[in-house]
Amino acid sequence: MLEEIRVAIANIAHADELKQKVEEALSLNIDPLKILDCVSKGLDEVGRKYESGEYFLMELILAGNLASEVTNMLRPYLKAKRRISRGKVVIGTVEGDLHDIGKNIVISMLSSAGFEVIDLGVDVSAEKFIDAVKRENPDILAMSCLLTVGLPHMREVIEKLKEKGLRDKVKVMVGGRPVTPEYAREIGADAYGADAVDAVNIAE
Repeated sequence: MLEEIRVAIANIAHADELKQKVEEALSLNIDPLKILDCVSKGLDEVGRKYESGEYFLMELILAGNLASEVTNMLRPYLKAKRRISRGKVVIGTVEGDLHDIGKNIVISMLSSAGFEVIDLGVDVSAEKFIDAVKRENPDILAMSCLLTVGLPHMREVIEKLKEKGLRDKVKVMVGGRPVTPEYAREIGADAYGADAVDAVNIAE
């Protein structure tokens, strides 16, 4: 069932078909966090197809809409799982990248795991990340990108944290389809989240 949900996202299935699969999964008492993780993996595949030229912007938007519908369906179940706050996370999609669906899935999962999450949105400049760290004093700064164009901006944010004397005050986690563990180490991030579930496990 979970694999069917991942494939439905990756293949841009009809919304009614996807909703039916999600409802079936919930009726089988499958953890909503696992369902969200499958949506995230499906979006990763959509991102790969987009960058290879197999998919175009319209497919990217349609997949994002499908993922948003699933997230909205699961929100009541995720709220029921919330616990006492386990820390504060500031999160955003880096400058040059306008995609927020993967980030929003991570936000839903972090919130359900008990974290207070401050969402900076998409196309977030290094300056906005720095201002948010100063203002919110978070435990974790999480940066996301779906496309390779965002990678240099992750490095830029970490460099500016160092310049402002803030680097030692916050843990930096990076993730998204083009990000690798090697790149995370190269730019000086504290952690790399391979997917939404991994991001939550690292945050905990």
